[in-house]
Amino acid sequence: MKTPGRSLAEKVKGIKESGAFNIRSEHLPTWCPGCGYFGIHQGLNECIQELAVPHHQVVIVSGIGCAGRYPFFCDTYGLHTVHGRALPVATGVKLANPELTVFAVGGDGDGLAIGGGHLPHVARRDINISYLLFDNSIYGLTKGQPSPSTPMGTRSKASPFGTTDRPLNATLLALTYEASFVARLFAGDPRGIASALVEGTMHEGFSIFHIYSTCVTFDKTFKTWNNLKNWVHPLPEGYDPTDRRQAFDEVLSDDYSIGVIYKRP
Repeated sequence: MKTPGRSLAEKVKGIKESGAFNIRSEHLPTWCPGCGYFGIHQGLNECIQELAVPHHQVVIVSGIGCAGRYPFFCDTYGLHTVHGRALPVATGVKLANPELTVFAVGGDGDGLAIGGGHLPHVARRDINISYLLFDNSIYGLTKGQPSPSTPMGTRSKASPFGTTDRPLNATLLALTYEASFVARLFAGDPRGIASALVEGTMHEGFSIFHIYSTCVTFDKTFKTWNNLKNWVHPLPEGYDPTDRRQAFDEVLSDDYSIGVIYKRP
């Protein structure tokens, strides 16, 4: 019978031999232990490995927030830009050198608040970049204020009487803005993230990946691991992601079905 320690060592060896760590830089992620961003990081790593894109031809662009640190943790080119401006910078990079594979990353505050005005325009221009929106419904880096996706009534030190603003739905916004590839994913499923990222990155046009995540430090009640694991589920059998009307119906009726929601045929 193998000891737990031996089993873990074998798992680590298997991961190293798979090449999944090859995309990582020498700088270890500085997110809080248990943060959902580690799962997203693993999913993007696997995507780049599966696509076999040379690392010098990959650019990862971030804004500000916990996700803003992302480029430091990857053995690729990267730009750590200003708050809410990852999408226009990523657009500029892609237009300057269309041969590059460009990913933009940012949190719900970065992408839906100060940067929210950029999403409709990158969608309508259908620029061939991939945007990973890390949605934990909180401003984690600045100690737990409500974000644009925080549910009404949520209490925190910054909202002691509960939030009064209705939350934004990033997937619904992306469909409304006619993004040509829309996926909704879960940080606890890195394999699912990798699969959707591979498909979306190969898609010719703008791809957005709305990824539900956790903030284990400042959110103890809403998007916890236990809650998200109970809430998320696959899209219904027979779902057609090329049917935009069906995509709207699905998103309006179900907040936690995950997978490729829409892809323009």
